[in-house]
Order: sequence, then structure tokens, then C-alpha cells
Amino acid sequence: MDIRVGDVLRMKKPHPCGGLDFSVLRVGMDFKIKCLKCGREIMLPRLKCEKHIRKVFRDENGEP
Repeated sequence: MDIRVGDVLRMKKPHPCGGLDFSVLRVGMDFKIKCLKCGREIMLPRLKCEKHIRKVFRDENGEP
């Protein structure tokens, strides 16, 4: 899956605050993502994060 820093991910399961959208801060073996509703930063293993992604939004043209 092609995920880049700056992408916005819509996840299948919500964060405990209720937010579904996360901004990507770091990619590699782990993803560092930030909840766009409450601002909490989370580190997840790549496989777990990719499994829970519903949609990827890019800044280039608005949507993918």
C-alpha cells in the first residue's frame, strides 16, 4: 500500500474520542499517526495499520 507522510487516513474503527480521520506523521515498519479530532499521536505496526485503513486522502489533488 502506498502511504506517504501528510496523507489523511480514514480508518474502519474510530479512535476512543470518536474520530475516524488520522494524519500520517511517519512511515516505515511502524506508522506514526495523529488523530485529527483530539490531536493524540499513536504508533502502530505497519500491518495492523494497513489492515484498518478504509480510505486514503492525498493533498495533491484533494482526493486520490
